Amino acid sequence: MEAVHGSMLLVYAVVAIALLILLITRYKVYPFLVLIMVSLLLGLVAGMPMATIVKSFETGNGNTLGHIAIVVGLGTMLGKMMAESGGAERVATTLIDFFGEKHIHWAMMVVAIIVGLPVFFEVGFVLLIPIAFNVAKRTNKSLLLVGLPMVAGLSVVHGLLPPHPAAMLAVQAYHADIGRTIAYGLMVGVPTAIVAGPLFALMISRYIKLPKENALAAQFLGSADGNGADAKNGAANTAPTRKRELPSFGITLFTILLPVILMLIGSWADLISTPKTLPNDLLRFFGNSDVALLTAVLVSFWTFGASRGFNRDQIQKFCGECLAPIAGITLIVGAGGGFGRVLMDSGISKEIVNAATSVHMSPLLFGWLVAALIRLATGSATVAMTTACGIVAPIAAAGAVQVKPELLVLATGSGSLIFSHVNDGGFWLIKEYFGMTVGQTFKTWSLLETIISLMGLGLTFALAAVL
Repeated sequence: MEAVHGSMLLVYAVVAIALLILLITRYKVYPFLVLIMVSLLLGLVAGMPMATIVKSFETGNGNTLGHIAIVVGLGTMLGKMMAESGGAERVATTLIDFFGEKHIHWAMMVVAIIVGLPVFFEVGFVLLIPIAFNVAKRTNKSLLLVGLPMVAGLSVVHGLLPPHPAAMLAVQAYHADIGRTIAYGLMVGVPTAIVAGPLFALMISRYIKLPKENALAAQFLGSADGNGADAKNGAANTAPTRKRELPSFGITLFTILLPVILMLIGSWADLISTPKTLPNDLLRFFGNSDVALLTAVLVSFWTFGASRGFNRDQIQKFCGECLAPIAGITLIVGAGGGFGRVLMDSGISKEIVNAATSVHMSPLLFGWLVAALIRLATGSATVAMTTACGIVAPIAAAGAVQVKPELLVLATGSGSLIFSHVNDGGFWLIKEYFGMTVGQTFKTWSLLETIISLMGLGLTFALAAVL
């Protein structure tokens, strides 16, 4: 086939992305399959040699998964160990006691930021929602006041902060420094989470009243109280022992933050020791995201496992069963990388670079815009970030305007979080658990995500102005 050149490539790219969106949203075809099919079709119509299309997709898929699959797997194991040991519960109860009932919304945001670091949004949400139900009941406050700061914290971490898998992928694509990304991510993420979380929750909870009865909450509250039907099954007897076996707050915090600490130390290796010496090499080795997460998981086998009375078989079972739910998202992320590679090898990325540079759009705004459009279309922040990185990275590298790659990670991450709606699994998760109508979910969760996206972009630009 003859290779296609010029603006026709851009037309094919737009058609491919539209087809991608249509198949996922309208016809509910599984995103992994859609990304493969659209990538192959795009390669064909763009005139790539048939022998190289599949190879190109496999290369992009492999390059993406080579790193991200390890991060996702290890992060999920760490989250699972924390959940099973009661570490998440310990963090929540300690912070609630510290902040007091009056400032409960602040406590929930802090809990979510800490717990959300190693795990996907959905995993963090399912981990923390029983705590939110119990806190809302104990303090007699609206579930919105307790729950919205929690989801804001989880969402900010999901989009902006390594070692979260989505942010790690962007760090890799843009060749950003992990330590600086974490530092800048905190500068942008914490104020953003405060506005979209506690402050927004205080305002919106006055106007939106949730139904008195929440079937899901009743289920969690029943087992937490250890009475009712569960008491007959012995839940009443197990609840107190579970309470007694919770790991300490210090140990829990240390284990969860260990990978972050190791990565920060690794990125500061040259400041701490002389380059190209053994201490420097060791700091860099343990500061590598894969090694840092592996170290934290191995430590968690003791802090959350053996010292809590779990035996080797139980720990092994936790590690095995937590990987099944993430298989799908990992495949989708890899396929997103494959799609990005086909865009590059077909010459489409080069054409997008030329088009973007001719309109003189800031790379930060371009990264945000591409991620935002893909997020609105597909509903997945992770797919948005993965695909956007593939499109934006070559433009950033070739652009006349040079921006810090760490800020590009934050801008793309912010774009990937915009306006969650009916094509996003998270939208339905929050609607069901909070017992809201679709309209109420738009006014609370969708608006909260948009605040995070716009404020994240604004603060990233502010940071770019001073750095």
